[in-house]
Amino acid sequence: MSPSFPTPPEPYFVSAGEHPLWEQALAVVNRDLAATLPEQRPLRLIAWPAEPGEPEQVYVALANGDAHGNALWPARSAGEALSAVAEAAQETVMECLWQVWPVCTLHGLGMHVAEEAGRPVWRCAGGARPGAPAHVRAAIGELDTLHRPHRPNRKRRKKNDEDGAPRRAG
Repeated sequence: MSPSFPTPPEPYFVSAGEHPLWEQALAVVNRDLAATLPEQRPLRLIAWPAEPGEPEQVYVALANGDAHGNALWPARSAGEALSAVAEAAQETVMECLWQVWPVCTLHGLGMHVAEEAGRPVWRCAGGARPGAPAHVRAAIGELDTLHRPHRPNRKRRKKNDEDGAPRRAG
């Protein structure tokens, strides 16, 4: 007779109200996901039950339950929770979807979580040229408020003169 091993616990989607600080942070991060990857459904929190006496492990997952990276650590503030959830979301999106996220629209580089004036932000390392330094692109949750950068080498559309003849915009 072969030995019987206990069945490992199954992960489950976190219910509303179980982890309010992380849930609020995830709602903010999901605004950035919707603004930058509109084809993706919102991220969710997923938990693995722990051994008796141990805390459960909570992760940020894609809508289908796929997750990657480390469990969220206990946060003492909303800012800490937002930073932790943003980093976990970035890890899950990048590893499960195999794409860089979020990307700076000015430099085409992946951004990282940082803190600026006590607030979690998405920070870009800057361009390859000396004139393109590192910069804060947006506060986490505010990527949808950004406008596309001006592209000076873009083809210009023809406009009509007063007499109706087409001309190049100058």
